[in-house]
Amino acid sequence: MTSEITLLVNPTAGRGRGARAAQPAAAALRAAGYTVRSVVGVDAEDALTRARQAVAAGTGALVAVGGDGMTSLALQAVAGTDTPLGVVAVGTGNDFARACGLPLRDPAAAGRLIADALKGNRVHSLDLGQVGDRYFGTVLASGFDSRVNDRGNRMRWPTGRLRYDVAMLLELAGLHTVRYRLRLDDGPWQEVDATLVAVGNGPSYGGGMRMCAGAQLTDGRFDVTVVGPCSRTTLLRVFPRVFSGTHLDHPAVTVHRAARVTLEADGVTGYADGEPLGPLPLTARTVPRAVRVLAPAQPDG
Repeated sequence: MTSEITLLVNPTAGRGRGARAAQPAAAALRAAGYTVRSVVGVDAEDALTRARQAVAAGTGALVAVGGDGMTSLALQAVAGTDTPLGVVAVGTGNDFARACGLPLRDPAAAGRLIADALKGNRVHSLDLGQVGDRYFGTVLASGFDSRVNDRGNRMRWPTGRLRYDVAMLLELAGLHTVRYRLRLDDGPWQEVDATLVAVGNGPSYGGGMRMCAGAQLTDGRFDVTVVGPCSRTTLLRVFPRVFSGTHLDHPAVTVHRAARVTLEADGVTGYADGEPLGPLPLTARTVPRAVRVLAPAQPDG
C-alpha cells in the first residue's frame, strides 16, 4: 500500500471547522510517516471527480474531512474498491463517524487513529445502502423529517443545527400523515399512513437522533422505522426519546427489517446522509461489505 494519503476537505463544514481541521489531521498523519495531499473541489461534483481520480491512482486511503455530507461524497468514490476510508468528523451531524466509534470534532485524534489503523491493518468492511448509483451510510429519510430538511435547506438563518430545530417547529404547524406504499424485499405491497418512514443502514441521523436505533452496519439489512399517525403533542413529547432510541417502544412506531425497500408516496422527497435523493418512489438496497473503513474496532452500529 502506498504511503500517500488523500484528504478530501470541505472548507465550509462546521462553519469553517473543515478547513481548520485538515491541518492537525494532516500533521498527525505526517508524524506517522505518511505523505499527505489535500483535495478541495470548487463544488461537490468537482470534489468527487478529484476523489475518484485519487482512488484510481492508488492512494493509500481517502480521508473525508468535514461532516456527513463530505463523508457521503467520499463514499461515492471508495464504495466497491479496496481503498480504505478514513473520517475526520468536524461537521454538524457526524452520524456515520458516530456509528463507527470514531472521534468527533477532534481532528488530531482522528488523524492519529487513521494512522494507527493503517499501520495495524484495522480496516473493517461495512455495509452501505444504495439508491440507483448513490450510496449512503446512515439513514434514508422521508416524510416529516425530509420536509424539515427541505425547509432547513431553504433557510439562511439561523445557522448550524439550530436551523433544523427551527425548521422542525415550523413544519409542526402543517403536520400531516402521508399515504405510503411500502414493499419489503419480495413481500407484498403494503399501504400505510405514516408521519415518516426512515430506512436505516446505520442507527442515527441529524446529529445523534437514533431513529433506527437497532440498525447495524454489518448485518446486510436495513432497519425500517415507520412512525404512524400522531398529533403534534405526541410528536413533541416523543421526540426527545429519539436521542436514546427509546421512541421505538411507542405504540405509533413499527420497525421492519429488510435488505431491499421500495417507498412510494406523492409529494415526498427522500434524503440520505442528509443529502437530497429526489422525489419518491425510491428503492433502496443493502450492499454488504461495500466499504472498508479505518476504525478502532469492528463497528456494531
